[in-house]
Amino acid sequence: MDFNKALFGFIKVAFTIMVILLIVFGAVKICSVGYDFGYRVFTEPAISKQPGTDILVDVTDKMSEKEIGQLLEDKGLVKDGNLFYLQLKLSAYSKKLVPGIYTLNKSMTAKEMMVVMAGKKKEEPDSVNKPQADDRSAVDEEGTAEVQQ
Repeated sequence: MDFNKALFGFIKVAFTIMVILLIVFGAVKICSVGYDFGYRVFTEPAISKQPGTDILVDVTDKMSEKEIGQLLEDKGLVKDGNLFYLQLKLSAYSKKLVPGIYTLNKSMTAKEMMVVMAGKKKEEPDSVNKPQADDRSAVDEEGTAEVQQ
C-alpha cells in the first residue's frame, strides 16, 4: 500500500512539473514570436535590393487599409500584408492613402510605399537651384545665374 501511495505521489509531482514546463515553453514561444513581429514593424527591409522590379498597383477608394496590405503582399511588394497594415496604422500615413494607380518597386520599404500612395513626393535637389524658363536670368558655363536687367 505504501508503494502505491509513493508511486501516485511521484506521478502527481512529475505531471505537475510537465504542465509547468509546457506553460513556460508556450510563454517563451509566444514572447519570441511577438518580439520578432514587433521588431519587424520598425525594421522590415525591402523585398529586394536596388534596382528592384517595378510593379503597378491599383488602389481604389473602396479598399480598406488591410486590403491594401493584402494587395501589396499578393503583388510581392511586402512579405506580410498584416505587418504592412500594422506599420501603416502606426505611421503618420494612416487614413491618408490616396486612390490611384502607382508604380511601386520591390526595392522600396513599406514607408517609401506609404509616402508614394499618400501623394507625398520627394523634392528633387536639382530642381531647387535651376532657374525657371520665365525667370529673367541667364546661366553661364559655371552654372552661376546672372540677373538680366
